[in-house]
Amino acid sequence: MAAYLDRDQAGSEQVPAEDNPPAPPELVALAHAYGVDSTYDPGSGPVPVAPGTLVAVLAALGVEAGTPEAVGAALERHRAEAAARLLPPTVVARAGRRTALDVPAEASVVVELEQGGAWTLPRGHSHWLPADLPLGRHRLRARAGDREAAAALIVAPDRLPGPDGRGWGFLAQLYSVLSERSWGMGDLGDLAELAQWAGHELGAAFLQINPLHAGLPGAPSDPSPYRPSSRRFADPVHLRIEAVPEYAYAHEELGEILRRARSLREEVLEHDGLIDRDAVWAVKRQALEVLHTVRRGAGREAAYRAFVAREGEWLERYATWNALAEAHGTGWRHWPRGLRRPDSPHVTAARTELADRIEFHRWLAFLVDEQLGQAQRAAEQAGMAVGLIHDLAVGVHPDGADAWALQDVLAEGISVGAPPDAFNAHGQDWGLPPWRPDALAEAGYAPYAELLRAAARHAGALRIDHVMGLFRLWWVPAGNPPTEGAYVRYDAEAMLGVLALEAHRAGAYVIGEDLGTVEPGVREELADRGVLGTSVLWFERDWRAKGEILPPERWRSGCLATLTTHDLPSTAARLSGEHVELRHRLGLLARPLGEEQAQAAAELAEWRTELTRLGLVPEGGEPTPEALYAFLLATPAQLVGVWLPDAVGDPRPQNLPGTWDQYPNWRLPVADAEGMPVTLERLAASPATTRLVAALDEHSGRPTPARGAG
Repeated sequence: MAAYLDRDQAGSEQVPAEDNPPAPPELVALAHAYGVDSTYDPGSGPVPVAPGTLVAVLAALGVEAGTPEAVGAALERHRAEAAARLLPPTVVARAGRRTALDVPAEASVVVELEQGGAWTLPRGHSHWLPADLPLGRHRLRARAGDREAAAALIVAPDRLPGPDGRGWGFLAQLYSVLSERSWGMGDLGDLAELAQWAGHELGAAFLQINPLHAGLPGAPSDPSPYRPSSRRFADPVHLRIEAVPEYAYAHEELGEILRRARSLREEVLEHDGLIDRDAVWAVKRQALEVLHTVRRGAGREAAYRAFVAREGEWLERYATWNALAEAHGTGWRHWPRGLRRPDSPHVTAARTELADRIEFHRWLAFLVDEQLGQAQRAAEQAGMAVGLIHDLAVGVHPDGADAWALQDVLAEGISVGAPPDAFNAHGQDWGLPPWRPDALAEAGYAPYAELLRAAARHAGALRIDHVMGLFRLWWVPAGNPPTEGAYVRYDAEAMLGVLALEAHRAGAYVIGEDLGTVEPGVREELADRGVLGTSVLWFERDWRAKGEILPPERWRSGCLATLTTHDLPSTAARLSGEHVELRHRLGLLARPLGEEQAQAAAELAEWRTELTRLGLVPEGGEPTPEALYAFLLATPAQLVGVWLPDAVGDPRPQNLPGTWDQYPNWRLPVADAEGMPVTLERLAASPATTRLVAALDEHSGRPTPARGAG
């Protein structure tokens, strides 16, 4: 019996993708039926996906396709199921538009409203949902003869509104912003202080920060905020211990802990040390164990109980996973078999045995939620038009809490990544399990909606990392190199509809990180739904005119415009050429050093000419951060993001893709041009910050505030 494989059963060396035979038409048809693309385009034309990759991806979707016979049976089964289905598992409609409903003309259809009550659609017209359905998560019920069906009905806003007017704000990695009160890394108290200063004194409209998602516990931990244990809950390492109300009744017991906290802060700020997240958490956890013994007052207890009730089973599973991880380690696939599923009776029994530890982790989640709310209120009270912009990572660590709790809607044995392209011939594997589109639809998109609801609760806006993932994701089967994956399609109308509904309910704007390879039509669809894009100055070129710099008047307005991101060189490094030197020292250059330096110098010369043309630098002058930010303000971009370390000339990137232990990714405090750490207090008082903000005020047309004004 023939099999569609790229390698023999003994697991021999893989055949390169380009040498694989094309997939048979029947396998291609089956892949397309389940939303799996059979080709991809790395920029040089379509490349076929290897048959074995299609088989592995289909297997992750629960479809056996290893032989021609299995493919034929799966196709027949798919057709039969589609013919027998009266309703799709989820229907998504846009408010103000009639929506086609593919049901028999004689079917009776009832809409059970989320707010209570029901609408019965006129028989004979039930294949159209009316345009005036209220926003919300409703329920559809249909009957045709002896067939009955039910489906989730999501009615979403047709379009999200954008921010009123224009504004600028800071982009910051919270852990890197230490104040004189931090315990070795920036915390939620620092976030509130930063928002108050930027809003009151500088007139900033927003403050965008890195994901605060809960990290995978254990030491050494993964410092990347983009590979979390849970996206649903924030990490208690960000807590400001002194802001926990129980601290007032137990601080005398924390003497030694406070001395260790001060030592951690001094090590970073005074001895040029790196941020040691594990050491910070070890000290904070000790303090929190003490504070947890303090009896809560009646009002405080009521607030805690209300939080637990609101969070429900999501919180219970998250806290349970953390308690089980303390006992068995974080690799839940290696736990005793009965504990590997959250709905097993063994887990129910474990909840009783671990009740104290589960209670502790529930309480930690309560504290973090409380301080996040306080930080957003501080931003609003400081006059920020948007407030905090929280970042939603594209996925979660396969060993973490969400992967355990949501395993029925995540693809097992698959990792998200990116295919090879002109910039990375080897592709990328991010080590994150993706949503299963079929399982999401069967669940009415509830897990996705709940994630968005939590992320937007204390946010003025949400940044969606790799927003193209709402349309398709590159799935890499376990054991394959990143070059041997396939794109899997998602129902973009549903994904965008759920996002629009939850953002609308939270009163939050949405920003999509749409950098890199973007499929035609995606940016247009996002803009049509009111999702802002992300535009980075160095990448905005007119590729139809030999890659010339795109003049400011031709930039899109619906975007957050910036000079850099956490994965790119700082502005100071771009202007000095240090970013090329750094990559050379670490062996990351794809070409000889001289060629890379020549290209960087040529790019800088282009910008010198363009900035001079616009009158942003004098004739013969050199580009400056102030001039480059002035260029951004000359575009119609609704939001302009200022990389916070640019205020003091920090030349170092926070993350250098392609490195692991060769570079201290995600562990650098904000520093000055000489690399000396700068506290939040010193940054606020720095003459360099004053100069940059004055330039922003001059080119935004806003009067420069008096220093110290509140």
